[in-house]
Amino acid sequence: MAAACAARPIRRVQVEGESMQPTLQPGDRILAVRPARPRPGDVVVVRDPRRPDRLLVKRVAMTGSGGVVVLGDNPAASTDSRAFGPLPRVWGRAVYRYGPADRAGRIRRPLPTEGQRVGSRL
Repeated sequence: MAAACAARPIRRVQVEGESMQPTLQPGDRILAVRPARPRPGDVVVVRDPRRPDRLLVKRVAMTGSGGVVVLGDNPAASTDSRAFGPLPRVWGRAVYRYGPADRAGRIRRPLPTEGQRVGSRL
């Protein structure tokens, strides 16, 4: 396990804003690890292409040769690939919410709803 953690750096990220509600709330604290390859449905951490010093937490909508399309779970409050297009890469995949304590737990990819395609590619 220690070797796996050394090969996959862990980063702590605090959620700001309402773009990922109801999945994540402002103030939630998450752990993100470098993904082998992002998959549709993953909650990921990406660099904001408009301000590279800023990180964004979004959900992968599609992957492909054109890049990774990320969207917020709350479209009305999200600036995402609809505004800045596909991204060449993601920094990490959110795997665990450690704060606040009463909301702590693993972050999972949602089950598809009727009519939703999983594994969409560009």
